[in-house]
Amino acid sequence: MENRRYDEGLKKLNEIDGQAGRKVIDSLRSIAPDLAKYIIEFPFGDIYQRPGLDLRTRELVTVAALTALGHCQPQLKVHVNGALNVGCEPAEIVEVIIQMAVYAGFPAALNGMFTAKEVFTERGLIAE
Repeated sequence: MENRRYDEGLKKLNEIDGQAGRKVIDSLRSIAPDLAKYIIEFPFGDIYQRPGLDLRTRELVTVAALTALGHCQPQLKVHVNGALNVGCEPAEIVEVIIQMAVYAGFPAALNGMFTAKEVFTERGLIAE
C-alpha cells in the first residue's frame, strides 16, 4: 500500500507541477527526505487522488488557500504554475486572488497577485 501511495503521488505531482514540484522534492532530499516522502504520499498520493473535485478545482482552491495565508509565495508560485498546467486560465487565477482580498485582506491578495504576475510573465502570458 505504501509504495502505491508514493508511486501514485509522484505521478500526480508530475502531472500537476512538473519540474517545479520535482525541484521542491529534490531540494528536501539532503536535509529532510522523510518530509519529501510525506509530501508525495499524503497530499498527492491521498488527497489529490480523491474523486470529489477535478484537478482544476483543486488547484484553484489551493491558490486561494495559499493566497489567503499571505506568506507562502514559493508554494503559491508552484501552484499557480500547477493551475495553468491543468487547464486553468490566467483570468480565473486572477479572479480567485481578487476574491481573497475580501476574506484574507488586501496585503495577502497583493502578495498573491504579484506572485501570479511573476508566473504569467515567466510563461510569456503577459508582458512585464
